[in-house]
Amino acid sequence: MVKKIEEKLGEAPIVRKRAKKIEEVDTKDQTALTSIEDYIKTAAYLGAKVVTPTMKQYIYRRRLDGLAILNTLLVDKKLKDALEFIVKFKPDEWILTCKREAGWRVAQMFSELTGVKIFTKKYPSGILTNTNLSNFLETKMIFICDPWIDKNALTDAKKVKVPVVGICNTNNNTADIDFVIIGNNHSNKSLGLFFWLLAREYMKAYNIKKTLPSLEDFAGEKLVLEEPKKKKREELKEEKLRSDEEKIEEKFKKIAKEEGAGAEQGV
Repeated sequence: MVKKIEEKLGEAPIVRKRAKKIEEVDTKDQTALTSIEDYIKTAAYLGAKVVTPTMKQYIYRRRLDGLAILNTLLVDKKLKDALEFIVKFKPDEWILTCKREAGWRVAQMFSELTGVKIFTKKYPSGILTNTNLSNFLETKMIFICDPWIDKNALTDAKKVKVPVVGICNTNNNTADIDFVIIGNNHSNKSLGLFFWLLAREYMKAYNIKKTLPSLEDFAGEKLVLEEPKKKKREELKEEKLRSDEEKIEEKFKKIAKEEGAGAEQGV
């Protein structure tokens, strides 16, 4: 199934032999948390042009425009491993930080569903280390959405020696992250997918009786595979060609008619 979808999208098959040397990947080519279509629709597998040494192991190809493509099966596996670790902590035992604007809305949605404390827009530096601060707090784990943008939270976590779960794109350094979630952390769609799965599994683990919004609600827009978009573009292109051909044909008919009329007048 993975191969068929990727062939439709014009991408090369996943290089599984290389991936297996790094992570144990399901040989059945199936994702565990959600369908591979969801990862594709949200572009969760799409990396950046820059690739750090610690993220190179998760990549199997580059697109023609230079963007790195992550192994979708590994995106799913790393997320699953991280979720199994996260659910060990109760809502009041960990905090979530997301300074990237694309993730503010979904982080808030997640907090309202689960009760986990979040910091968006601005993380108060020293909140975990300076006991003199009025908003000082203690935590057993920190979740960050980008090791670079959320570097203040990462620095605090290292100082107080608590584990860190982080979403890492191809341009991120994973050295100080205990549980790495590989994927696109730049897009509202991909972050929507990650937080939707996180909310779903966390609510299930703690039997939280609330209605989970749909994936599209988390993504903030309607999700479609690239293939239908490509097909629609091709159809529009064909329609334009037919229209142009019809116009040319009409023009020739008009010319032929005018020449015919001129010939009759000459006779």
